[in-house]
Amino acid sequence: MIYFPEAILSETSIHRIGNQAQDEFYVLSEQSMDIQDEQLKNLLMRYFLGPFEKVNEIYRFFHPNEDLNLNEAFHFVSQIFDDGTKFHENSQQLAKFLYGISSHPKIKAGELYVCYFENVQIEGEVHDAIGIFKSETKEAYLKVSPEQAGFALSYEQEAVNINKLDKGCLIFNTEKEEGYKVAVIDQTNKSAEAVYWKDDFLKLKVRNDNYNQTSNVMGVYKNFVTEKLDQEYDITKADKIDLLNRSMKYFKEKESFDLEEFSQEVIGNEEGIASFKNFKKNYEDEFDTAIADSFDISGAAVKKQARAFKSVLKLDKNFHIYIHGNKELIEKGFDEDKSMNYYKVYFKEEE
Repeated sequence: MIYFPEAILSETSIHRIGNQAQDEFYVLSEQSMDIQDEQLKNLLMRYFLGPFEKVNEIYRFFHPNEDLNLNEAFHFVSQIFDDGTKFHENSQQLAKFLYGISSHPKIKAGELYVCYFENVQIEGEVHDAIGIFKSETKEAYLKVSPEQAGFALSYEQEAVNINKLDKGCLIFNTEKEEGYKVAVIDQTNKSAEAVYWKDDFLKLKVRNDNYNQTSNVMGVYKNFVTEKLDQEYDITKADKIDLLNRSMKYFKEKESFDLEEFSQEVIGNEEGIASFKNFKKNYEDEFDTAIADSFDISGAAVKKQARAFKSVLKLDKNFHIYIHGNKELIEKGFDEDKSMNYYKVYFKEEE
């Protein structure tokens, strides 16, 4: 959903956020960083953006009073998007605001990074994005370096592991009136002190529009067919492809999704339907994401998801069979003489 092969890190500001309850303070840098080292830039891109490749849920800024301008993070981010010269000034305001709500005694102190990215792709579209990240966990790292006839060993006590982003969000410069598109990461346990990042600092709500609903239910169904069915049934790859093709046909031809209708038309087996509904519920519980039983289908989401619905049956390295229609026209068997599996394909004419 989020890709960044052509992304550019154009500006970065770093501040230190303490914990009020621990009588710690915040420290603001006087200006943004001028990073010239390309290797360092690449490491930062990997640290900041890498974890978002697996993020599926998209959020929006909101405010309980339904006035987006009362959302502090939304306000400061909008100032940056409207006038890039105010980037560092507003990064300082974001740091002050985060410090102001960091009052729980268990909230860890850490560095706050505010970054401006160009050319980040989300849902097939390229936009500029503002990243807000916080590093809380520090680790010790050994450093080995050549020395005379051997090696020297030293360590870095309070270092940041670039493979472990504690907290972060990406705000994309699109759909401002609806609260932007926002992706968020919080690796801290979902305890009372942890949710301050998403709920108190950013004030986010799940984007529960037709695009998101369509994308989610198609993704859940695909995972159900490709991963779950093998655990419960003896099912061939051809049958799996047929189930995926039937679901794609449903989403392309229907204007709205109805869970009961979809289950009967696509799965058509009561035991399989019950298994799918249970799989869907487990997904909702695990990712704290509700998928409605009915909604209008988003054509853009169907087009996007269609790329992942593969209808290719790969047979060793010799053949690929593309299955697009009636699965009754393909039969699987086993040749005793050759001790090999085979498929028999029926057709009227070559094209």
